[in-house]
Amino acid sequence: MSRHTRRQFLHRLSAAAGAVAAAPTIVPDTATGAGRVASPSERVTMSIMGCGNRGPAVMEHFLQQPDVQWLACCDCRQDRLMAVKKKVDATYGNADCATYTDFRELFDRPDLDGILIATGNRWHAVGSIYAARAGKDVYSEKPISLTLEEGRALVETCDRLGTIYQAGYQRHSTDSFRFAIECVHQKRIGDLKEIICNSWTNSIVKPTPAIPVPDGFDYDMWLGPTPWHPFSWGRVNGWRVIWDTGAGILADMGCHWTDLAQWANHAEDTGPVRIEVEHLEWAPPGTMTEVPVSARAVTTYANGVRVVHDATGTFDARYIRFVGTEGWIQIHDGTNTVTAEPASLLRLRAISAKGWGDPGDHIRNFLEGIKTRRRCVCHPEAAHRAMSLCQLANFGIRLGRPLRWDPVKEEFLGDAEANAMRSRAVRPPWRI
Repeated sequence: MSRHTRRQFLHRLSAAAGAVAAAPTIVPDTATGAGRVASPSERVTMSIMGCGNRGPAVMEHFLQQPDVQWLACCDCRQDRLMAVKKKVDATYGNADCATYTDFRELFDRPDLDGILIATGNRWHAVGSIYAARAGKDVYSEKPISLTLEEGRALVETCDRLGTIYQAGYQRHSTDSFRFAIECVHQKRIGDLKEIICNSWTNSIVKPTPAIPVPDGFDYDMWLGPTPWHPFSWGRVNGWRVIWDTGAGILADMGCHWTDLAQWANHAEDTGPVRIEVEHLEWAPPGTMTEVPVSARAVTTYANGVRVVHDATGTFDARYIRFVGTEGWIQIHDGTNTVTAEPASLLRLRAISAKGWGDPGDHIRNFLEGIKTRRRCVCHPEAAHRAMSLCQLANFGIRLGRPLRWDPVKEEFLGDAEANAMRSRAVRPPWRI
């Protein structure tokens, strides 16, 4: 019996007969930490792959959940790995958090239910696929993939194996954004016409010299499935704006916006049909930045709704605006402020101070998904389709011409060069 099938069986059995023999992995009561009251049969055992900046921040919210038991952490950098171990051990008042540099050894653990994947973008889809193959459920930070091929493979793998998967588009579970979507769906701004996704400009990374790999840094694992390059701190710290390892802010932040855009447009299982570029400014020669400093692209659906991918502003000015035939509604991302025209819309909102920085509700949706085997709000298909919008916009930017897209076949119409961009070479021994 597969692990997922066993969990489903026991969930039903426990309701009828109180069975607790083998629901989510049992750990001793003494391992729960102060104030944790969930019974052993209700606990979800978790670990992290990727202990950089974002990973520990999200892990902190997992640790606040009374039914989560953190078992281990994994990273290719020893300094980051040991910092996260120290945090977990301090939470539980012991030294039990195991450490790994090779995620395959971590995934082999039979006592592990779920994985938080918070590496650089190059590992998100590949790591999620390996975790699913190992029978683990996955909460993956965004962007969920580097390529369209990776995204579709992720969907197919999770569907085939029954993996519970949550993409880290936490705004999907934040009240301000949900309120805006409700206003759109209820046609309180009329018929939806345009969604403006305003991010910020990309950084310009200056080249740094190639140097020997520092001690305690498994650089080959850091590169993972991406092409090999000599080690340099410019490449390591600037990976978001280097094409082999990232896709710029338009994808890195943009996928939060496109998740909401797809939802607002009732398009979570489809995509646009046309891609056009309205503005483009590349980095000057001699830098390591391989994505535009600023760009504006438009993806348009068959129903005429336009999504404007606008990476031209400042970090503090980022927002998403839904424009209809009778008004608009906007959320400022930094302050969680909602504005609208007509302003009377704001009287419909239940005020909450909670913003996107608190992903607790999103995490709870994932944990309940593990227990009930019901799919999460940002399940693989919806997450992939949202990511696709960013990838399609980037293709139009890199090719510098309009593109036509078939969202059913997921291929460009009459454009072999664009179709070749749907995948990238995967460096052995990794595979999708």
